[in-house]
Amino acid sequence: MQSKIIEQEIIRLTSQQEKMIISGWGEESILNSEVYKIVYQSDEYRVRGYFAIPQNIEAKIPAIIWNRGGALNRGYIDEFSARGMFGLMASWGYAVFASMYRGSFENEGKEEFGGADVNDVLNLIPLAESFDFIDTVKWGIEGWSRGGLMTYLTLLKDNRFKCAVLNGAISDLRESLNGQNRIKELFQHIFKREVTEEELDDRSPILFTKKLPQETKYLLLHGGADETISPIQTLNIAEKFSEENKNYKLIIYENGDHFLKSYRKEVDDERRKWYDKYLKEKD
Repeated sequence: MQSKIIEQEIIRLTSQQEKMIISGWGEESILNSEVYKIVYQSDEYRVRGYFAIPQNIEAKIPAIIWNRGGALNRGYIDEFSARGMFGLMASWGYAVFASMYRGSFENEGKEEFGGADVNDVLNLIPLAESFDFIDTVKWGIEGWSRGGLMTYLTLLKDNRFKCAVLNGAISDLRESLNGQNRIKELFQHIFKREVTEEELDDRSPILFTKKLPQETKYLLLHGGADETISPIQTLNIAEKFSEENKNYKLIIYENGDHFLKSYRKEVDDERRKWYDKYLKEKD
């Protein structure tokens, strides 16, 4: 994998924006973190992304790879949201690295919704390891919606991750493309052609759960009223995990939507506890 930071700039907000961040993500996200926007090399492309770190680093810290949902401009994380989301996670004591995927910088490369763009996630690993404060044996990974699919596909190629958090994740692309929904619209816009059965299979983790790392600890979260990605997908993959004796925790939030807006605090608490348990506690 080839990866290096080409451009890096700390995110600075106005005082009013900082107040909004504190209101949405809490004071710690501003006071105890720094968040940077970057352009990095992934294979032959320049790709936009972010990384966040705690304000004061006194020892090596674990790293978390965070995978966005959506595609193209939909689901793109702007600087304001990055300052809040990744600043919060960094304030927990982690370095966070996130890709906006190829095609996000001057149209270099093309999103493939789980094709070669998975390399944009994998290439964050050597990028993170270039920092001397990263504990290179303690890795977490997280994905929301399409980002959950990217997380599964990353785990298929790399088993170093001690834990994974999957929120409203796509695990069955065929099911996601049934009917008229946002996922189908995005997928058709990206490919602009008939997608082969093989491509659908390659992007449906429910078909290859046995190949996912056995040692990774999986936190599966989903809104019970999710109309974008059916919670049945997460229930089905949890059933597979049970059959395969994988270590997982499943939470379906009653009447929760795709973004789990009504359960934000509960979701953040679960995520933080999961990371702390598997990335901070001694083996």
